[in-house]
Amino acid sequence: MDIVNDALTWFNDPLNWTGKNGVVELTEAHLRVTLYAVLLAAVVALPAGVWLGHARRGGTLGVVVANTTRALPTLALLTLFASAGLFGNTATVLACAIFAVPPLLTNTVTGLGDVDRDVVDAARGLGMSSGRRLREVELPLAVPLVAAGVRTAVVQVLATVPLAALVGGQSLGTIVVTGFALQNYGQVLAGGILVAGLCLIAEGVLAVAQHLLTPRGLRESSTPSRGWRRQRGEPSAVAVGAPSGSNSSMPGA
Repeated sequence: MDIVNDALTWFNDPLNWTGKNGVVELTEAHLRVTLYAVLLAAVVALPAGVWLGHARRGGTLGVVVANTTRALPTLALLTLFASAGLFGNTATVLACAIFAVPPLLTNTVTGLGDVDRDVVDAARGLGMSSGRRLREVELPLAVPLVAAGVRTAVVQVLATVPLAALVGGQSLGTIVVTGFALQNYGQVLAGGILVAGLCLIAEGVLAVAQHLLTPRGLRESSTPSRGWRRQRGEPSAVAVGAPSGSNSSMPGA
């Protein structure tokens, strides 16, 4: 209980929240590193995932190759980058970007690959080009899984960024590392609580964003009332669009 009391005391000290290396400044640095890492990973993973998922060839191999990076400990990557002369937040961004690629790539490939072939064939029958099918049919239907990959990547990176403090970077991990150096374990606990809280907030915000980005037809297809109508044999709309007036509707129509 002494550690818990020390953590509460640390939280109640205004000096720990403001100024250099205060909670506010460190949280901003933490979020900035996370944003850069996820954006860097997305630049690589999302186009590759869209291409592999749309082509429906080579996706499994691409996912397996990407997942091999999970076997690389982030701390080992940070040490490797430090030995090459990269320290601080730069090394952390690179290491966390590598860590964020697998969920982004895997979910994008899976999301596009799981689009019903009948839906794609129907869009082709309507005269849609390959690019238009991708934009108007496949990507909208893949949104839930792609967004879930983004959520996973962001939360994983948020939880990993504290390691930046070990190579001279700034993040909420600075509070933890400083606490260990001072043998102030209440401060260590406080830093861990801040990181966990930030991850939970990000998870909640991104969950809401995922729900809002999911096409309305897909959201409605998962409601109990839809299943109830099916049990009674009543017709239900197909969640991928056809021109208005037909029994199916394209995403966004």
